[in-house]
Amino acid sequence: MANRHYSTLRLVLGDQLNASHSWFKQTDDNVLYLIAELRQEATYVKHHIQKVSAFFAAMAAFSSALKQAGHHVCYMTLDETQDYPDLPSLIVALCEQHQISAFEYQRPDEYRLWQQLSELSIPSQVTVGCVDTEHFLLPYEQISSQFTPNKHRKMEYFYRDMRRQFGVLMDGDSPEGGRWNYDQDNRNKLKKSDVDTIPAPLIFTNDVRDILTRIERHQLATIGEPMPDLLWPITRSQAKALLEHFCRHCLPLFGQFQDAMTGRSEHQWSLYHSRLSFALNAKLLHPMQVITAAIEHFRESETVNLAQIEGFVRQILGWREYIRGVYWTNMPAYAQTNALAADRQLPGYFWDGDTKMRCMSQAITQSLQTAYAHHIQRLMVTGNFCLLAGIEPDAVDDWYLAIYIDAIEWVEMPNTRGMTQFADNGLVGTKPYAASGAYINRMSDYCSDCHYSVKEKVGEQACPLNALYWHFMQRHRDTFGRNPRMAMPYRNWDKMEDTQRQAIIAHADGLLDDLDSL
Repeated sequence: MANRHYSTLRLVLGDQLNASHSWFKQTDDNVLYLIAELRQEATYVKHHIQKVSAFFAAMAAFSSALKQAGHHVCYMTLDETQDYPDLPSLIVALCEQHQISAFEYQRPDEYRLWQQLSELSIPSQVTVGCVDTEHFLLPYEQISSQFTPNKHRKMEYFYRDMRRQFGVLMDGDSPEGGRWNYDQDNRNKLKKSDVDTIPAPLIFTNDVRDILTRIERHQLATIGEPMPDLLWPITRSQAKALLEHFCRHCLPLFGQFQDAMTGRSEHQWSLYHSRLSFALNAKLLHPMQVITAAIEHFRESETVNLAQIEGFVRQILGWREYIRGVYWTNMPAYAQTNALAADRQLPGYFWDGDTKMRCMSQAITQSLQTAYAHHIQRLMVTGNFCLLAGIEPDAVDDWYLAIYIDAIEWVEMPNTRGMTQFADNGLVGTKPYAASGAYINRMSDYCSDCHYSVKEKVGEQACPLNALYWHFMQRHRDTFGRNPRMAMPYRNWDKMEDTQRQAIIAHADGLLDDLDSL
């Protein structure tokens, strides 16, 4: 780029692709926008190749859109940024190159980037300004009014506050339909007849071959299967098309089957889920835009009932905003939490899906193929396994952050460290989401074709989750024994014959000693 002078340099990060931001309301010949592919962002964990290529493709498309709208944009690929060791060094160099007098950035959503930019050492003549991303429904300044550091905030009450504040699905001061939560109505398993009618997902064919070549040329270490014609949305128009497809084809049964899993459909990876999380987390879509579109479809359609729309709204208005609040209230200490002193490493099949446990093989293989798994696969399959096996939270964190296309630390870490691993000692969940094979059998058809028997607790054919579950419960009884939500399983454990309990613990000890063989 020629060394013409600008007065202001504005940074747009890869997850800040918000075309509606007030920055872009008018063009200014004195403002230069920086969008850059950076090795530091592509390598802080060993990301899924589709994740890296999707972000780079979305960034390039956003850059082109800004240019077409008349803005001045400096888009730098890995080729142009390879000589800069990190983001601050690139910013300083561009400030000097273009004789910048003001550097501005939108508040990052990840603590490491916030720290990097807030501690930026920049030439003294350059003023530094930070603005809001204008994306989240709960402004950053209001997080402290909803959350207290190192203290549990019940999500349900936060969600109700948000419903009231934004008037979403409300009838005056009361929830529409008289109930806040229809979760109990939304836990159906997919029967054979249901599997046959799962809608085909809307997928895209974004050519990312040049990006894949560039990633390979710069020897960025990645995991997962590359997809030259990327199926994920990388522009706002594609994201809006995916939203419309969800509302029309998936929302009518979204809530009912949101916890279900199957291995018997070519659409088993997508089911009735919106798959909008990448578009939302990259800020191609605004959360209220998504909520409004879904509610409008609910109002206009006779095929969507209140339980379906409430389940979807809760994920975005409730859970997504809640998780962000937990993250920013408790960082950076949150990243060090390990309340259950878990210390084992991930088994090798987390990188290739080669395990005899069918539920794990399905979830991991799907994740490697598509960079995606829905929330129950993440929470109750891979997450549950890591919890029961006592996998070290840093290792679990890194895997989830690496493998999923929508994984950005603010949303990934509280879901992983908190929701799946209970490493935060109950800041997110009031109980650990621990389950035996019976839960998998109740919510999926995985068990019927599995090498292991879900009905057995010990022996070579016994489902490993069964013994691991009871081992987990027993070794953490001092922590959970007085938790009223855990009373029933402990009563069941105590009712077993002592010899049976001993056999289960011994079997689990053997499993834990050789997790890689499962």
